[in-house]
Amino acid sequence: MSTGKKNRDWREVLHEVIYGTHTPAGKLFDIILLIVILYSIIIVMLESVPRFDNRFHDFFNISEWIVTILFSIEYILRLVCIKRPLKYVFSFFGIIDLLSTIPKYLTFFFVQSQYFTAFRALRLLRVFRILKLVRFVGESNNLARALMASKTKIFVFVFFVLIVSVLLGTIMYLVEGPTHGFNSIPHSIYWTIVTLTTVGYGDISPQTPLGQFIATFIMIIGYGIIAVPTGIVSAEYATTWKNEKHTDKGRACPNCGAEIHRSDADYCRKCGHKLNEE
Repeated sequence: MSTGKKNRDWREVLHEVIYGTHTPAGKLFDIILLIVILYSIIIVMLESVPRFDNRFHDFFNISEWIVTILFSIEYILRLVCIKRPLKYVFSFFGIIDLLSTIPKYLTFFFVQSQYFTAFRALRLLRVFRILKLVRFVGESNNLARALMASKTKIFVFVFFVLIVSVLLGTIMYLVEGPTHGFNSIPHSIYWTIVTLTTVGYGDISPQTPLGQFIATFIMIIGYGIIAVPTGIVSAEYATTWKNEKHTDKGRACPNCGAEIHRSDADYCRKCGHKLNEE
């Protein structure tokens, strides 16, 4: 019995250190983990610079192995100290932790290891958990609802923009022609979309007075095109915020990020964390 109790206490202490942030040990763990994550991201970025990689390749490689081993140990400890490991494995952050850890091990099997750099960059997402940015999930849920509520209007608007782009692109092809770089209707439509979105690469430009007049008209329309979707989403977001002003539907637990549905809730329904501690 005493052995089992010691084992249970060890797991509880480990769980408190890794998943808790209200104890000195938990805060220290988060700080160390944050430093390691930021250091690994810096290594990933510097490796992509040929001048630095040629000079410090061995140092980058050793550093990456150290970081990978530390993340591997942390991943295993997270599995050990929880009652349902599979729940963590298939959770969002569990998948992120795994994908950000395995790239270095895959270099044993794949020669072109640079393709896995993107997975290593996923480590930056772990900062959200460490800094407890999940407390803003409630606001992101409101934004998601606003986007879903306005999806039909946005779809109609985008479809209208595509029609306008095809028509104006065809006109520009007829006005300018291949002589001035408008080699085909799809190429002209590409130019129209680039101009409408105010990107303006400059790889193609109209040369005739009529083409320049049409281009000016398209540029003016572009400013309206930018404003309309923003106005649609903003209006829906304001409506969502107004509807939830007297409820807590958009509120999220600052500890686990679970959405709170009851306005009189004192504790999170998922993790039991006390709400509104202030």
